Amino acid sequence: MAQLELGRMNAENDRGFVLFLVGMRINKLWKIHRWWPALNAMPKLLAALGESPDLGLLGARFSRHGRTITMIQYWENAEKISAFAKSPEQEHRTYWKWFNRAIGGNGDVGIWHELYEVRAGAYEARYVNMPPFGLGAALGKAAGPLGVPD
Repeated sequence: MAQLELGRMNAENDRGFVLFLVGMRINKLWKIHRWWPALNAMPKLLAALGESPDLGLLGARFSRHGRTITMIQYWENAEKISAFAKSPEQEHRTYWKWFNRAIGGNGDVGIWHELYEVRAGAYEARYVNMPPFGLGAALGKAAGPLGVPD
C-alpha cells in the first residue's frame, strides 16, 4: 500500500501533459468470451508501457462504474500515444485487430477514448493527507501551505 503523505500537496504544474481516458463497456454480460479478452488486454498493455518509460506513459489508474471500466492515463504528449497505438512492435495493434475481427460492430462490447491536451500552468491538482494519487503521482508533487485552503 502506498505511503500516506501528511499535509497539503500540489501537483507540479510547470509542464504540459495529455489526459487520456480509455475504456470499455460490457454490453452483454453473458458473452464473457467476448469481453474478458478485451478487459484483459489493458493490464498487459500497461505492463509493456511500464517497462519502457520512453514510450510516454506517466501514470495510470483504473476506475469502474457499473458495466463501464475506465483507464485514466497521463501521457507526455498525444504524439507518443499515437506512436504506441500504431507501432507494429507493440501489442496494441494485435489487440485492436482481434477486437475488430471478434467484436466489430456486433454490440457485445463497447470501447471508447477521450484525449485532452493540457498546457503547463493550466491545471490544478491538490491533495491533503493522501498517498501518491492521480496527476500528483504521475507528475510529482510539491509541498503546499498547510491549513485552510485558499
